[in-house]
This record gives sequence, structure tokens and C-alpha cells, in this order.
Amino acid sequence: MNFRTCLIVDDSRIIRKVARRVIEGLGYEVDEAADGAEALAYCIGAMPDVVLLDWNMPVMDGITFLRRLRATIGGDRPKVLFCTIETRPERIAEALAAGADDYVMKPFDGEILQSKLMEVGAIAA
Repeated sequence: MNFRTCLIVDDSRIIRKVARRVIEGLGYEVDEAADGAEALAYCIGAMPDVVLLDWNMPVMDGITFLRRLRATIGGDRPKVLFCTIETRPERIAEALAAGADDYVMKPFDGEILQSKLMEVGAIAA
């Protein structure tokens, strides 16, 4: 399968910039959203192949966005990676239960992101 588009959802412009550089380096077209509401509107218009999702954001947080995304027509398709500073197992379990495919701890680097994307089948090994 050929994944081509990635939506980076994070209220930090710096995190979005770092993630964009990595993801574009893996051959994706990248778009960005600063919160869950913006991301949901984007997804309704054009469903991405992969979503990198922050947990704590203003307007709509990552978990709320993810639940709404998964309830949207076609919203089961994107691979969703939570990118978070959350380390508590119950919070990670909550993210996975809400429909995340995996999670990445912040701060992350290109190697970590690439291996997580491989694990969820978003890029070929």
C-alpha cells in the first residue's frame, strides 16, 4: 500500500516543524493542524493516510479528536500515532482504546518516528 499524506496535529509550531522535516524525509506530503477541531475539519475534507497526534491541545484535545475521527466516515483508515509526554500506562491504554495505532514519547527523533511508522505498517521496512 502506498501511504502518501500525513497530518501533524500539535499546538507547538516547533514540534510540527521537527515532525514535518522527518515525515517529509520519509516521502510523505505533510499538512499541519494546531488543534483537534482544526484537524477534524481537515480530515472531513481530505482524509490523510497517517495522523501524528498531540494529546494536550487547546480547543479540542487529542483523545476527543481521535474518538470523533474514528466515528467519521473513512475515519477508521488513517494510522494514528499519539505523540505525547504522557508516560502513565493507563493514559497510553486510554489512547489505544480510543483508536490510536501506537504512540511515540516526546521528545522523539527521526529514527524513533520511522520505526513506529514501520510498526504500524505506514511505511515499508
